Amino acid sequence: MSDDIASKIAEHMEVIGDDGEHVGTVDKVEGNRIKLTKKDDPTGSGEHHYLPLGAVATIQDGKVKLMMPASAAKGDSAARDPGA
Repeated sequence: MSDDIASKIAEHMEVIGDDGEHVGTVDKVEGNRIKLTKKDDPTGSGEHHYLPLGAVATIQDGKVKLMMPASAAKGDSAARDPGA
């Protein structure tokens, strides 16, 4: 299933939480993770933020919708670790 989802995710798509709030913008898909652009780093440190493909609920209206609220996606410390 994650391969199917990965093939539907395109560069510059908006990523939103299940609450409809902005999480970030897709830079690219790397393996089983979505790499967000540096400008959307929730810590403001200018680093890439990563989200697991397993967190994706659906791709709809050109947006990647997650199975968690934006605050949870932004607060996941493993999401900032490229080795996670």
